[in-house]
Amino acid sequence: MHQLVSVSRHEVPANPLDRPFPLGRVLVVDDDRDMRHAVIGHLNEHRCHAVGCGVRDMPHHLRHDQFSLIVLDVQSGPPDRFAVLRQIRDRSPVPVILVACQRCNDADRIVALELGADDCLIKPFDPRELLARAGAILRRQEMGRQLTARPVRGGYRFNGWELRRRTRRLTDPSGKAVDLTKGGYALLVAFLEAPLRPLSREQLLSATRTHQDVFDRSIDVQVLRLRRKLEPDPAQPRLIRTERGIGYVFDAAVETVF
Repeated sequence: MHQLVSVSRHEVPANPLDRPFPLGRVLVVDDDRDMRHAVIGHLNEHRCHAVGCGVRDMPHHLRHDQFSLIVLDVQSGPPDRFAVLRQIRDRSPVPVILVACQRCNDADRIVALELGADDCLIKPFDPRELLARAGAILRRQEMGRQLTARPVRGGYRFNGWELRRRTRRLTDPSGKAVDLTKGGYALLVAFLEAPLRPLSREQLLSATRTHQDVFDRSIDVQVLRLRRKLEPDPAQPRLIRTERGIGYVFDAAVETVF
């Protein structure tokens, strides 16, 4: 029994300007044949070419075809529900929307995002929401391509640290390079562009392109990991301070350089 919410064509007024972002070629990975066919059918009705497979056949499709997006049911496959997501990330940077059951809690979804999922959708779901989330992911991806096509210049200095934007290279006061994840880099840039100013979780989520409507506590995890990189004592942070009831503030003078 598949878990798509049925939608009447008359529930939402037709709007010729409200057309979904073209999704391109989408791979739907789900061992539940009925659910897989339901998702494929809906996507194919909306300017998309969707194909599907079970978990076992997924590597073959990734080797022999190109996809703009993958819709993955994490209940499929091995007991480790995120093993399939890891397989995808080992092979391809293609965006992934995870479909999970209602038993999937906030901690599970945080882990999924940290492992490389681009979004999470909980069953039962409205197929229009899947379409909207997929379109949003691909719009951001296209915007990212346009931005990265332009040469990125400039950088920041703060408390002896230095971040170069063109190479995304962060060095500590001794000159040693410090690795940053993509999310960690985006979060640090958000702080450096607004030093000494309280930023809400919503602002930080928007800056790091994490979906605001998923769970705002995921930003707390990212802040904790960034503190471990920057703070001498992450348990007593002085650089990234918590503003209770608001969010966080980057408590340092920042110099724009290069």
